[in-house]
Amino acid sequence: MGERIRVPGDRDLRATVDAPDADACVVACPPHPQMGGSRSDARLRAVGETLAEDDIACLRFDYGPWDEGDAERGDVLDALSYARERHDPVGLFGYSFGAGVGLLAAADADPEPAAVAVLAPPASVGAFDTVAALDDIDSPLGVVYGERDTTVDWEPVVERARERGATVESVPGDHFFTGQVDRAASAVASFLPARLC
Repeated sequence: MGERIRVPGDRDLRATVDAPDADACVVACPPHPQMGGSRSDARLRAVGETLAEDDIACLRFDYGPWDEGDAERGDVLDALSYARERHDPVGLFGYSFGAGVGLLAAADADPEPAAVAVLAPPASVGAFDTVAALDDIDSPLGVVYGERDTTVDWEPVVERARERGATVESVPGDHFFTGQVDRAASAVASFLPARLC
């Protein structure tokens, strides 16, 4: 059971931190809040549990009120700022919608996260182009996608990530990684520790 906290900022962000006493931390961005996405998402929990085994904290948060992805990107930046005050280094992980706003936030973050990993990343979030955001991220980048994912348009993200030399891994699963959650979490978690510890 993680430690429950409130992330300071303009919006009401509630979060759970797994392994809160660890030096390194990963901020985990949940899937689409209007589709039931939250910090308790099975994929975020699985990544947090796997990171905790490597003594890395995982800050899983809920977005503030829905704002088409714009304020949600700000929520990610607030969560990164909170984590940086308590941990060093700090990485970023996002799943689905969370992967999209995570990429957008990483492109805007100053300083950038020490590493960025995304699972099932969409090519856009509303009017925001997540593929273009990849060009503004200098941090090590890991992309994991489901080979049978027909929910989001992940192909342009994977193509651009490969072009820039990012680590790209596929999992034989759908968008939700049905029956493959542990495998997907392991792929994400195996990328991050080497770049954070």
